[in-house]
Parts: sequence; structure tokens; C-alpha cells
Amino acid sequence: MGPEQADIIKNIPEDAIIVYTTKYKSGFDFLFAHTRYRQQRLPVPQLLFDSEVYLWQPISRVLRICLAYLDELIQRHRIHNPYRSGYYERSLLSSGCALVWLVEKKGFYRRFVKDKVDPLRYLIEIQEKTNRPIYLVPQLIFYSKKPLPSVPSLVDSFFGTSQRPGKIRKVVTLIRQPGKIFVELSQPLNLRQWLARSACADKTDDYKALQLRRELLLQHNRHRQSITGPVLKSSEEIKEAIFTGESMQRFIKKHADSRKEPIHKIRKKADGYLDEIAARYSPFVIRMLNYVVGWIINSMFDGAVIDKAGLAKVKAMSQKGPLILIPCHKSHIDYLILSYVMYHNNMPCPHIAAGKNLSFWPLGPIFRGGGAFFLRRTFKGAVLYSRVFSAYIHKLLEEGFNIELFIEGGRSRSGKLLAPKLGLISILLNAYRNGACEDMIFVPVYIGYDRIIEEHAYIHEVEGGKKESENLGQVIRARRFLKKRYGKIYINYHEPIAASEFLAGQSTPFDRMPDKEVNALIRQLGWRIVNAIDKQTVVTPHGLVAAAILNIARPRFTHDELMETANTYLTFAMSQNAKLADTFVLNADRAMDHAVDRYLARKLLEDASNAKGPPEDQTEYTVNAAKRSLLEFYKNNCISYFVPAAFTALAILEKDAFQFNAIDLHEQHQFFRDFFKYEFAFDMDRPSTHEVRKTIKAFIDDAILMPHPTIPDRYQITSSGYRKLKLFAAFVKPYFESYRVVLAFIRTNRKENLETKDKLKKIQTLGLQMVKNREIELVESVSKINYSNGLLFFANKGIQNQEDTGAISRYESLISHYLTALGQ
Repeated sequence: MGPEQADIIKNIPEDAIIVYTTKYKSGFDFLFAHTRYRQQRLPVPQLLFDSEVYLWQPISRVLRICLAYLDELIQRHRIHNPYRSGYYERSLLSSGCALVWLVEKKGFYRRFVKDKVDPLRYLIEIQEKTNRPIYLVPQLIFYSKKPLPSVPSLVDSFFGTSQRPGKIRKVVTLIRQPGKIFVELSQPLNLRQWLARSACADKTDDYKALQLRRELLLQHNRHRQSITGPVLKSSEEIKEAIFTGESMQRFIKKHADSRKEPIHKIRKKADGYLDEIAARYSPFVIRMLNYVVGWIINSMFDGAVIDKAGLAKVKAMSQKGPLILIPCHKSHIDYLILSYVMYHNNMPCPHIAAGKNLSFWPLGPIFRGGGAFFLRRTFKGAVLYSRVFSAYIHKLLEEGFNIELFIEGGRSRSGKLLAPKLGLISILLNAYRNGACEDMIFVPVYIGYDRIIEEHAYIHEVEGGKKESENLGQVIRARRFLKKRYGKIYINYHEPIAASEFLAGQSTPFDRMPDKEVNALIRQLGWRIVNAIDKQTVVTPHGLVAAAILNIARPRFTHDELMETANTYLTFAMSQNAKLADTFVLNADRAMDHAVDRYLARKLLEDASNAKGPPEDQTEYTVNAAKRSLLEFYKNNCISYFVPAAFTALAILEKDAFQFNAIDLHEQHQFFRDFFKYEFAFDMDRPSTHEVRKTIKAFIDDAILMPHPTIPDRYQITSSGYRKLKLFAAFVKPYFESYRVVLAFIRTNRKENLETKDKLKKIQTLGLQMVKNREIELVESVSKINYSNGLLFFANKGIQNQEDTGAISRYESLISHYLTALGQ
């Protein structure tokens, strides 16, 4: 039992009476609780309702029990009853801890037919008489994490299933594989609060006991499923359930009629589409992948820093409905590490939405066994495929499987979060609206790295190179990565978002919401998830040092200047309550020095000192121009925390005065948010006014600004503040330069119907030429991703070719103005 499980008990009030509940009658469960909880100094059950435990008692106590029974028989001519005599009540109040089972052989017969005392009703009566609260704590013992098969095996038939093993199977598992056995405690039920609900008013104790048992059994079942996953059906069962549904049959008939094709041909196509899409979830493959992924992670990385508290919340929420895990996507390691973490924290591995490009042999079948299902990049024109895919998602949710998807659509080549792709979110919400599940829990997840294994491939693509398709050759060449170390992995979980609660906050019920409102709702949810991931971003020494290297304006700088700049950023990040890498907490200076050493070793940073060897703080560095785009990637890993500060700093610098009013910055800040809306995810709950004031407060704390002594809401730039403002504003300089290149292309672009990829090639060539001609300064601004976003922004403003001269000139003037303020 881990510390999170022990905390469940420790958080119960000290004066409370604790009653552990198990689903089935089992002496082993009682003995386990009695011994293990004593070892962990947790409340130990001293009382076991409706059970003969003579064999476990000392001989002297057995004799006293026998004499008490004999005395009752002789004196009162009846069998001793611990309920009637008040023994159970006295023992419970004195010991404060007991155990009760919810289901036992002939238990219902005894309560319903023979009118024997129900222990839950007895507990209700005691709670109504005592001032001490009674807490019912569901206890589950697992002998395996494997999901139940839909058809039990011969071994299961003779020795019990892995979830309800017989005595022989328990003993064999305990002897041969004791490490497989673990215990989970579910959330306690406060009986006093439960009885105080309006639903219990004017109800009999028998009815209350019946409802209490149902709720506890439901909690047991849901908690068990949140560990093992739902019953695992064969692919044939899943396929039959999907294609024999009335809705699908009607659609196939209508589709066949509209295409004027025989219905058997449409069915054959649909069957082929489902084979193309569906996972082949296999516990055996998952166990094998666990060993492989563990070996890869231990060989390549220096460990993973996991948000255990956040994971515990996710685990608790998984009992309410299927989890929709939505991590950011920076590497192919993402889906491996997330399933690996869930497996090792007693949670079922999710079904993972993967691009069809990953279905190549031999990895495709292995990924399918690990839970991957494959989808095409676009559903455009594929009406039947789209319907089959939606039906498959509906079935996964209906069965109770967790699903993992990447809201960015693909891996981020820029290092920052991409705009959300909402197609799969729409399909999930539509399935929820159609009753696929009672609730659906969206879990934003941040996965970050000190170093990305695909870094060189990303920079090749950002700088205009062609993406290499995934294939067996890449897998073979990947062996070289095992010889390198890539630092740490960071995993953070945002507060889960329940679909029921999210939709309850809307003015119109979801099932009656018109399509236009549904689309707006999906966009709102998508951006909320992206913002949530951004808030869990971990600031690493590598990211912070990369930002300092690129944002220092001079081509040469000393080690001392580099550390001073990095510390300025670190101070600001701490003021924003940013998530910091654990190495910062241990020793921030050492962590940043280590990052500098790594960049020097990888030739991203070069030592420009003379041969005399100056003191370390006076060592001079230059940036390898060919590697600036790679540093930009790592800078962007943590840029989300600094964007509001960059906008505020630039708005101050643009005033070109040493005094300003805060209110005068709001309009500029809002303009930047609109201008870069395709570059960054902005929290709609925090308007520009909020961000400006929050940033100004941080700048005052760092002595960048100081309040005017007499005029309220007016501020002055300090002597050292001007330089620091430029350091913050420099975060957005590459984007201004990229958009300047886009405008230069549009100015020369005639009314040609070029494809976007052709436009980007021409802009890329133009950008390199402008760097060469020193019309722009930064090599990292030559970015296909920035150019794509710039094209999208200007197209939405109606600026597409040279005919839009007035608008082009206006934006060119604005960009030049801001670049001048930045020092270009």
C-alpha cells in the first residue's frame, strides 16, 4: 500500500469509527487488513461482523467464548446473539474499527427470508445513536491487474477468476507471485453525512441499508474497473456489436441506396474500415511493452518526475467515467511513457488515437496490441469511414475504456503548444450526447523533456525540409539513440474536467443545443484544454538557459551575463507560480551551469574566450548560428509563462518614455493577443487588464519598475529595468520577423491559386534571402510553422495578395515600429 492509500485513512477524523468493507466474504481479507494495517500503523479492524473466527483466536479466548455461549443457553434457553446482546456495539465503540462484507453466500436469504440482522442496518442504528461519525472504507485486494475476459478460461472455471480467485488460486499466487498482490482503498463514505441527505428522509432503516449496500457495491465495482479496465471482449464481439446496431444498419442501407451499390459491398467496405481502425488490446503485449519501454527509458533518460498528487486525483475521477487523456505531443515517447506510468500506478492502459502513418509493419500490430487505434489525417469525403470510426469511439466509451488523444493533431515541431484540432473532441462529445457513457473525464496532461530525441528531424522540417515517413528503416536507425542520454522526463496532470460539469455550466442543455452553439462549445473546450496543459508546463534549466542565450542581443556575452539573464527569467517564473524542474529546487545555479555545459558539449554554444583562460564568470560565449533554431525549440518549451510579460514589456518600450500609466498598456496588450492568436494559447478567463497588472506587480518585485510616488496607477522604469524589459520583450521578436517575411511575400504575390505548401516553400526561400541581406536578424525566425500561422492570420484579415496594398503597408509599418522598440 502506497503513501497515497495510507493518506486516505489518515485524513479521516481521529474520533471516527472506521469500518472497512469488502465485496465478498473472505477470511484472507480480514487477516490481511489485521496484519498489514498494523505494520503501517493504521487503524486495525478488531471486529468482524457475522463471522466465526475461533480458529484465529488464542485458546484462552476460545474457551471464554464457549463458556459465554453455554451460559446463554442454560440461563436464557437461547443461542447467544452478538447483535441482541449489544456485544457488537460495545466492541465497535471501544475498538473504533471493524470489517464487514457486502456479499456472502446465502446472505440475502438470511436477511430477506429469515429476517436476520443486516450489519449495515445495524451500523445505521448505531450512527443514529452516537455522536462519533462512522466512515465506511471500501477495501479491494487485487491478485492481478488483468481485465476479465468475456469468456472465462478453464482455469477460471475451476479455480476462480483473477478478480475473485478461489482459495487454491489465492494460496498459489501468494506463494509464487506475492508481488502481484496489492490493496486499494476507495474514498471513504461518511455515514452521518449520507444519512443526512434529503434522499434518506422519511425512509425506513431497511430501505436505507439496501441503498447503502447498492452504493458501496457500485463504488467497489467502479474502483475495480478503474484498476483492471472493463471486461475484455474479442474483436469479433466488438465488430458484431457495432455493425448489428440499428443506427449503423440504417446508415449502411441509406448509404448503399444513395451510392446505388449492393448493400453487401458497403458492408464489406465498412468491415475493412473497422479492421483498419480498431485496436487489438492484449494484456500480454502490454506486459511485454512494459519491459521494453522500461528498458528504453532507463537507457536513455535520467528518470521521470511524475506529479503523484495530480495522478491520484485522476485515478479517483476515473471511477466516474472513462478518462480522456489529452497530453501535449512533443515526441514519440509521449504515448509510451504515459501508458507506462499508468501501468505502474495500477491503472489500465488507454486506447490511443494514433496516425495511420504509424500502422506500418512490424510496429503497427505491436501498437494495436498495446491499445493503439489508427485514424486517417482527414475524413474529407470519406462518409462511411467517418461513420464507422465514430461508431468505434462510441463503443469504446460504452465499454468503459480510457482513451488517449493528442489535441495538437501531431508532434509539435516548434516546442510550444499548437492550436487544438477539434475533430476527435467533437466525435467524443457526440458519443456522450448519444448516451455512450454516464460521464466522461477530460484530463489535460503535460509531458516535457530536458532533451527531445527527434530534435534534429524537427529542425530540418521547421527550416523547410521534407518530413520522412515512418518506416522500418527509422526503427532500425533508432538504435543510435540508445547510446545517448536525454535528461529527465516531466509529467504533470491538470485538474480533470468532467464533461457533465462542463456542460452543466452552459445556458442551453447539450441535447437541445443547435449545431452553431455546439461548434462554439467544442472550440471553447479545446482551448480550455490547451490552456490547462500550458499551466502544467515545467520550466527546465535547458529551456530557461536557451531563452537567455537567444534573448541577449549581443553576439558575444559572458557567463556572468548569461546567468544573470537566466536568473531574471527564473525570478519571474517563480512569481507566476510556474512549475519548476526539481533540479531548480535543489540548486538553481548548478542546474543552469549543467545546462550550459550540455549546450557547450553539443556545440549549440561555443566558448569564445581567449587562450589565457579567464575566470568562469568572465568566460565569453557565442551562439552557433546553425543551431539557433534548435535553441529556439527549447526556449519555446517554457515560453507560455513569459508571453504575457513579453507583451507588457513591449507595450512599455513602445511608449518610449520612462513613465507610463498601466491603463495605457491594455490596448497594446490586447492587440498583441489578437496578432499572435495562432501562435499562443491565451486564457480567456484572464483578460489583458489582468495580465498587465499581474506582470507589473512582478516587475515591481524585481525592481524593473517602481510606482510613482504621488500619482496612482503610474509607474517609472528603473535604471536597470530598461535592459530587463528588452530581455522580456525579446521572446516575441522572432515572430515579428517571421510575419514581416510573410508580408513581404504577400506584397509580391499575384493572384495565383498556389497550394499552402507551395507558398511556404517560396516564403522559406524569401526568409533565408532576407536574413542574408540583413533585412531581418534572427535565423530562428525562418520557420515554416511561424509562416503558416502568419499566412492564416493575414488571410483572416483579408490580406492574401499584392492587391491588398493598404492593409499590407499598415501591418508592415506596425511590425517595423515594434521591431524598432525591440532594438532592431
